[in-house]
This record gives sequence, C-alpha cells and structure tokens, in this order.
Amino acid sequence: MNQAHSLPAAAGAIRGSMSPGETPADRLHALVLSQLDDDQAQDLVTIPLAGKSSIADHMVIASGRSTRQVAAMAQKLGEKIKQGGFGNARIEGLPAADWVLIDAGDVVVHLFRPEVRSFYNLERMWGFGEEKAAAGGTA
Repeated sequence: MNQAHSLPAAAGAIRGSMSPGETPADRLHALVLSQLDDDQAQDLVTIPLAGKSSIADHMVIASGRSTRQVAAMAQKLGEKIKQGGFGNARIEGLPAADWVLIDAGDVVVHLFRPEVRSFYNLERMWGFGEEKAAAGGTA
C-alpha cells in the first residue's frame, strides 16, 4: 500500500486484543489512533512505512486547534503509550507546542497547529500529498 490513509473519527473502534496477523507495531498504531481520536485530533493521517523506511512502521500526522491542545494530546499520548506497555516515548517540541514529535519506536507521531502543518506539509514531503489529493481526500 503506497498511499497515506486519512482516518475518520471511527478510528477508536480498533481497541481490543491482538488478532492472529497483528504485530506489536500494529497494536501500538491502533492505540495511538484511538487516543488521538479520543482527544479530538483533526485531519488524522497515517502513512505506512513498513518495508519502506527503517525509522518506523507507521507515521501518524494530526493537528490540534491550539498549542494548548497539541501539548495536551502529546502528553496524554505519551502516558497512554507507557500504560500500554510500549515503554517511554520520546517527546520533542512540548515547550512551544507548534509541532510536537512523539517517537514511540514503531510509530512516529507528528502533532501540529494547522498553520505549522501546512507550512511543513510532511504528507507531501513523504510523497503522499499528490496521491491523496487525486483520491479526493483532505489532510
């Protein structure tokens, strides 16, 4: 699968036990999506990186309405990852909270304020912006 996936609010329905083909990276990814959905993250996009990059299996990009929401989402997500048994996630960018990076190992999460997200346009940088626009999705 070579394109980013824009996710609806129903991403929280992924909770539960591990299915036969599910990896720990998939469980972590589901936990991240569920928590961001609970925290009302906007424009949630996930980019599959497994087999394409050694940095992670999944990249998740989302927006918050303000620096306060971005910071709160990042802190809650870091706590949830630890509670889920995935260890301590590294969190960078909390003081300004314009762009917060959460490195949870198999899943890397970028949380932005909308203006900062449009400036850096990570979806396009990873080569997924044009495909998604052609498919009629929104970021």
